[in-house]
Amino acid sequence: MLWGEPLKDTAVFMDRVRREAAPHGRRLTFSLSTRPILGDTEERAWNRARAILDRVMANRGGAPAPQRQNVGSKRLLAAAAEAEVHDTCLWTALAAATGAQGNSTALVGTPETVAKALFEYYKLGAASLLIRGYDPRPDAIQYGEELIPRIRELVAAYDAERGPL
Repeated sequence: MLWGEPLKDTAVFMDRVRREAAPHGRRLTFSLSTRPILGDTEERAWNRARAILDRVMANRGGAPAPQRQNVGSKRLLAAAAEAEVHDTCLWTALAAATGAQGNSTALVGTPETVAKALFEYYKLGAASLLIRGYDPRPDAIQYGEELIPRIRELVAAYDAERGPL
């Protein structure tokens, strides 16, 4: 189980874990969890993302972000320190603002942009893609109508050409 991290870091991590498992005859599967923030345009998606960050910061009331001790949170914070946006649309500002409390990175953009970003994780080996939003009900509807069908199309075409993961 991984959180949304830069693709290059995800690939390195997956390769390391696979190498460790191979001598034991284990073939592992990976899942990846992230929080898509969608808009019907890139600008609207990013405006929505910044509004969510503003709410998080207001809820903190000026207090510093909590310090997490787990390795996954430390990896997210390192990615956030490196850049606010990785790859095409992996946004780390929320991880920095929350001290990387769990699943705190976001893929931001139109459903097409985010579907393509999620598909890149699938190609690395994340066979399960777990998503949840910041506005649960409206996000779930939008994911079901606009995001998930796009991901399924990309995965189906890829699997038809290569075979499933």
